[in-house]
Amino acid sequence: MELLTIGTFAKASRLSPKALRIYDELGLLTPARVDPVTGYRLYAPEQLDQARLVAWLRRLGMPLARIRHVCALDAGPAGQEIRAFWAQVEADTAARRDLATFLIDHLSRKDPAMSATAKPLGIRYAALSDAGLVRESNQDTAYAGPRLLAVADGCGSQGAPASAAAVDALKHLETDSIPAGNLLNVLEDAIEQAERAVHGVAGTGASSEEAGTTLTAMLWTGSQLALVHIGDSRVYLLRDGELFQLTHDHTMVQSMVDEGRLSPEEAASHPQRSLLIRALGQGADSTPDMRLHDVQQGDRYLLSSDGLSTVVPTEEIHRVISEAREPEQAVRELVALANGSGGPDNVSCVVADVLELQQ
Repeated sequence: MELLTIGTFAKASRLSPKALRIYDELGLLTPARVDPVTGYRLYAPEQLDQARLVAWLRRLGMPLARIRHVCALDAGPAGQEIRAFWAQVEADTAARRDLATFLIDHLSRKDPAMSATAKPLGIRYAALSDAGLVRESNQDTAYAGPRLLAVADGCGSQGAPASAAAVDALKHLETDSIPAGNLLNVLEDAIEQAERAVHGVAGTGASSEEAGTTLTAMLWTGSQLALVHIGDSRVYLLRDGELFQLTHDHTMVQSMVDEGRLSPEEAASHPQRSLLIRALGQGADSTPDMRLHDVQQGDRYLLSSDGLSTVVPTEEIHRVISEAREPEQAVRELVALANGSGGPDNVSCVVADVLELQQ
């Protein structure tokens, strides 16, 4: 079969001659023949399918190294790899969308730290942490105060001091004033302080693998709750009788669900369901999710470590936080549910109700 010149092949594949030369140099699309005298590249017609695939994948924004990997696969696995890539793109886009929403809300308010409301609102709260029935020690830390709600789930031999250090690093937010328009910087600084605190624990003698923690916290500003989230602890909102999960688990298994490689049912029993892809610790990705939530009177928020969500069905969590009259009752019943299901892990819960302040 007659070979195609680089110009003809470029036109048929919708790739420029310059791109074809680059892909040849990278070993991504090697010509069928190179003239030994002129160095002119010649391509076989059957290479057009691969060239078009490369062009389409570049339009998706796929890196060249990953395109090389996809092109080496059979059709079925190649399709799965493209699905996984696009799921990650969508996840990254969702994270940027959340940040964009945060920034829009933040900048749209004259005073995002203390926005005006029709009624002065406050929070009533309770926190409880328990070692469970299997673990010898409790590596969780739970905290609730007038302005700060936090849950941290430590990991490694120094997990307990790591989680405590992360939460302690945020406690100054209880008393520090937040200048108007400065909420975003305050949250970013708080995460950096928590990260340094965890690194400080690792620096006291533990190896990098022995000191790490998740961190999920909410800061009450007077009319909003600002959320920062790293790891697989969760935040739920009960509003008008409906339960909403506000956080997304930063786990390997959840990423596989996002990519369509696992079903939620398979993920629930996967042996690596607790493997984190984001955490506070040496060498870990500590990029937080950040959001602002406009609160309503009657809202109830639940922050919990995965010691609750991995053993207690969502329906039971919904029932308890719907029926419990006070936050103290809710956290006690949730911890009891986790232990009643075997208590295989530490469990921590923080419950906060939004209510009108008495004047």
